[in-house]
Amino acid sequence: MKKYLSFFRMRFINGFQYRIAALAGIITQFVWGMMEILMFRAFYRANPSAFPMEFSALSSYVWFQQAFLALFMTWFWEKELFESIKTGNIAYELCRPVDIYSMWFVRGIANRASKAILRCIPILLTGYLLPSPYRLVLPDHLSVFVLFLMSMLLGFLVVVAYGMIIYGLTFYTVNPMGIRMVSQSLAEFLSGAVIPLPFLPDKIRAVVELLPFAAMQNVPFRIYSQDISGSDIYQAMLLQVIWLIILVTVGKIIMNKALGSLTVQGG
Repeated sequence: MKKYLSFFRMRFINGFQYRIAALAGIITQFVWGMMEILMFRAFYRANPSAFPMEFSALSSYVWFQQAFLALFMTWFWEKELFESIKTGNIAYELCRPVDIYSMWFVRGIANRASKAILRCIPILLTGYLLPSPYRLVLPDHLSVFVLFLMSMLLGFLVVVAYGMIIYGLTFYTVNPMGIRMVSQSLAEFLSGAVIPLPFLPDKIRAVVELLPFAAMQNVPFRIYSQDISGSDIYQAMLLQVIWLIILVTVGKIIMNKALGSLTVQGG
């Protein structure tokens, strides 16, 4: 465990070096979030009762989505890992006295967390200072905020576990571009990154909410905005735990089988 914590610390500190990129990301994400809220506002003015979420809840959803984009964006891939698989440089990784899956999992956590910490506070603070109904609204109860934090951690780990499966499947492809495009497109839409899941038709939403993608950003952001409440919160979080266990198990199986039959040629 100590070696993985050391590796996490190194990758986490390394992520803090890119402050200019973080500043550019803060500006971009704030502008994008404001544009998205204004777009929804135009639709809400036409018929507010036609939408499944209160506009204030939607605003909070969007601001958290932008603030913690680095934690939940499924299109964030580490090119170094894909290149090491493609070129055979993973042979150097195999020489280390560590479990490859665990090391890459910790690496994914550290890289995403460092980016999110650099960007989240300015976006959340600015969103909170905006006038109503565009502002970030605080939850009514402290218990809701605690459940939100727990759910966000679970959703974050589900995203990393999902990414590990894609890295594992890359061992069986000549070029990872195809599987990357399909996997990230599915995850972005079905996780609520494009539009919140409550906006989907009821029959489709009932199915989508059972998939692992809904256990990513959909659950924590809707808990915070109190679009999910009561016993539904615990059911949604239980589903997050179940999918986390399933994805980690599947990812380890894929990785172990791939490494067990791996052949690296060259000198």
